[in-house]
Amino acid sequence: MTITAAADGSALGNPGPAGWAWYIDDDRWDSGGWRRGTNNMGELKAVLELFRATAGVDDDLVVLCDSRYVIDSITKWMPGWKRKGWRKADGQPVLNVDLMQELDAALAGRRYRFEWVKGHAGHPLNEAADERARGAATAYQRGAEAEGGPGFAPGAPRPAVGASRPEPVPAVAAPALFDADEDDDRVLTLRLGPNEWRRVRALADEAGTSPEDAVRALLRRR
Repeated sequence: MTITAAADGSALGNPGPAGWAWYIDDDRWDSGGWRRGTNNMGELKAVLELFRATAGVDDDLVVLCDSRYVIDSITKWMPGWKRKGWRKADGQPVLNVDLMQELDAALAGRRYRFEWVKGHAGHPLNEAADERARGAATAYQRGAEAEGGPGFAPGAPRPAVGASRPEPVPAVAAPALFDADEDDDRVLTLRLGPNEWRRVRALADEAGTSPEDAVRALLRRR
């Protein structure tokens, strides 16, 4: 048999209060989060917890994601990162390496396939996962714990709150927009409102790329 599930993440502020969720149907889903994290952390964590929840079954797993970052990380880049000691082609450390390594272990021996779906486009499973991930992030924004769902097997023991979650992103002073010599790359920190972020994500989804590359494409148009 084949299990089809959606996985999604959410961050309010990115980084900020963050959530993750996977969803199969109303009886089989779960969510969680932490007080400070990024959207990509939520996206990765959702997939990781889906594979952990279904570890005891021998079914094929189809994972619906609206994140090219997650799909490409797992299906294209991870083998090369491992060969290079979890470093990228430019020698820099892989981002979210703890989650990547946990995913690598969780995927071992599993039969799975990833499918990209456009986010916020009415796909019922994706919308259900997005709603629950956003609900978890909102709970942490209010200072409460995310309640989570029934899991894959209702009635089965659930991990303790906070178990196997990424460490919170430490709070740091906001950096200057640009901090580099004339010939170096610049790091731009850009805060977007919810509607602006949805527009950037929509552009990225239409182009089949990451939000960062979508913004770069806009800059190259001039």
